[in-house]
Formats: sequence, C-alpha cells, structure tokens
Amino acid sequence: MAPASPAAPPDAVTPAVPASAALSERHRAAVLASLVGLIALGLAWELWLAPTGRGTWAIKVLPLVAALPGAWRRRLHTQRWLSLLVWLYVCEGLVRATSEGGAGRWLAIAQTAAAVLLFTACVADIRRRTRRAA
Repeated sequence: MAPASPAAPPDAVTPAVPASAALSERHRAAVLASLVGLIALGLAWELWLAPTGRGTWAIKVLPLVAALPGAWRRRLHTQRWLSLLVWLYVCEGLVRATSEGGAGRWLAIAQTAAAVLLFTACVADIRRRTRRAA
C-alpha cells in the first residue's frame, strides 16, 4: 500500500484572485453577456419570432454590434456611450410591451430586462474603474 501524499492543512491560505480582479471580470462578463443577448434577441425577434414588416427592423442592432469590440476590450469610452444608447432599447421595449400582444409582448419584456441589465453592468464597471483611478 502506497503512503498517502501529504495534503495541505485545511486552514492553509491558497493564492487567490484579488477581489477587485474577480469583480472586474464579473462586470465584464455581465456586460458582454447582456450585450450579446440583446443583439441575439433583436435579430431573432425581427427576423423569425415576431417579425415586423420584412425584417428590416433588424438593423436596430447595428449600434450594439458596433459596441462589441470596445466592450470586449473593456474600453471605458465604449461603456459610457453604450450606457446612454441602451435607453433607446429600454424605451422601445416598454412601448412595444404595452402596445403589442402575444409573443411580441414577451419579447419586448425580455428586451427591456436585457437592456436594464446591460445598463446596470456598464454603470457598475464605470463606477468601479473611475473610483479606482481617482
């Protein structure tokens, strides 16, 4: 029988990712996930799920697609203008949630939720980064 390998004591301190770095990665993940989700929802809504017209309203996601590279690189400038732009999607979602029925209503509610999540994640990251820089 082979001897057991020595294990670290249960109270040993293991190197961990600093809390600020972990928080920063969570903010980045939330921004990217909600941004990609909002793009996917907008395309699916206008092209397949509940199209309005001939699908030409799918171009509404182009500003969000333009924000993807900057959001991926965590550019502060991109997150700032994205946090302002996202309110257009909140407004559209609220208007369509109150004026449409069926699938369109639920898609509008989902768009509103994704846009609010994107705003919250952007603002949280902007605040954390500007406080750290100050």
